[in-house]
Amino acid sequence: MSEKSGELNPIDFVASKDDFIIEDIKFQYQWYLFAFFLIYFGSFLLPAIIFMLYVLIFFVPYFLDKNNFFLLFIELNSSLTLIFMPIVIIGCYLVHLFFIAFITRFFWRYTERKSPSKPGIIPRNFPSKTLDFYHIRSFLIKYPKNAFVKGPFPWLINWFFNYVGTNIIGKGSTIEEQVVGGKFCEIGKNCYIGVNSALSTHFVEGIFGNVVYFKIKLGDNVTLATFNNIAPGCEISDNSYILPMGACTKFNMLKGNNYYYGMPVRKIFKRKIMDYLKVSKEDLDKAEELRVKQEQLKKMGKNFTQKSIGDSKN
Repeated sequence: MSEKSGELNPIDFVASKDDFIIEDIKFQYQWYLFAFFLIYFGSFLLPAIIFMLYVLIFFVPYFLDKNNFFLLFIELNSSLTLIFMPIVIIGCYLVHLFFIAFITRFFWRYTERKSPSKPGIIPRNFPSKTLDFYHIRSFLIKYPKNAFVKGPFPWLINWFFNYVGTNIIGKGSTIEEQVVGGKFCEIGKNCYIGVNSALSTHFVEGIFGNVVYFKIKLGDNVTLATFNNIAPGCEISDNSYILPMGACTKFNMLKGNNYYYGMPVRKIFKRKIMDYLKVSKEDLDKAEELRVKQEQLKKMGKNFTQKSIGDSKN
């Protein structure tokens, strides 16, 4: 405030560094190391024992110790031992994946009991239990998610998310490889999340800014083509299709039953769809006729099945 005029001076409102509480974030590296090594090595323990027992008890005496090469294919024990080797390897790998999910589920539920996941804005300029467990859960999910998605059975990622409890994934949904999307998402039935489409339930505002953390909800029959970004707090209703490189900003609400494009996403008209996909009106009419015929055939098939069941009961 100016001494002469008594008016407010804007300079009086410029805050200094001493006016803010700023503390270093305490990353609990002991938590990260303990959880990672237990998940990684613990998941290999039982599969390694099973595989070595098979090798020592069956593969070595019945296959490797044979002196005659032709006996390997003539004797039944040798042939079966060789045939079952790939099956044992695949089985051990599936056991390995199960224990990854099992141990991760144990840690995840422990953190949820200590500090349940909830939507909101998490400050990062002072330590808190919510912030600590947010970082722990973010680290905890990274290796298991990549182990499932980048393995030979990527479709098991739906089971992993539902089993651990990080996400809720409906039946018939397909999730391709993506950067985030490992927690706090609800995805309905028959959805498709295209390659490099990010379901980001958290944003960090600046290098050490606040964490915006809100759930993402997708209805049934939602399609994200590819390179789509969905921000925290978004809700996409049933039968929505987002064209490639479309993005939803924070707290977007899409009513569904339509095509969307751009950033932020907005409805696209049929003429723009035709121009984008390089199709003619005749092609769209043929596709619609084909869809109607398929629905009619499905109804006829259901009626025929129900009639057959009724006749068999009579």
